Amino acid sequence: QVQLVESGGGLVQAGGSLRLSCAASGRTFSNAGMAWFRQAPGKERDFVATIRWSDGSTYYADSVKGRFTLTRDNAKNTVYLQMNSLKPGDTAVYYCATDPTGWGSRSKYGYGFWGQGTQVTVSS
Repeated sequence: QVQLVESGGGLVQAGGSLRLSCAASGRTFSNAGMAWFRQAPGKERDFVATIRWSDGSTYYADSVKGRFTLTRDNAKNTVYLQMNSLKPGDTAVYYCATDPTGWGSRSKYGYGFWGQGTQVTVSS
């Protein structure tokens, strides 16, 4: 089993920054990666970004490209989502996810393991 624990959420003003962390324990999948999704009230869970453990390759959703940066620390089995220039539209619960079958999926259905989520609220 894999356990994912997110941290770092909170309340920030528009234009501010937050850094989210996701620590993985238990089984980890060295050939795979980690992803972040977010879900606003009444909306679908949307892809934000993903990173591959082996070489740090990343993909971002267009809505966050240039503002968010995803990095990883393999020794700590932890990924970090640095979020800059935050907008009220970024308000959501942010979830990290992983799956043994690979990496790079932008669909929530591509991930079998999820964290509990962390709330990010951006005020205008």
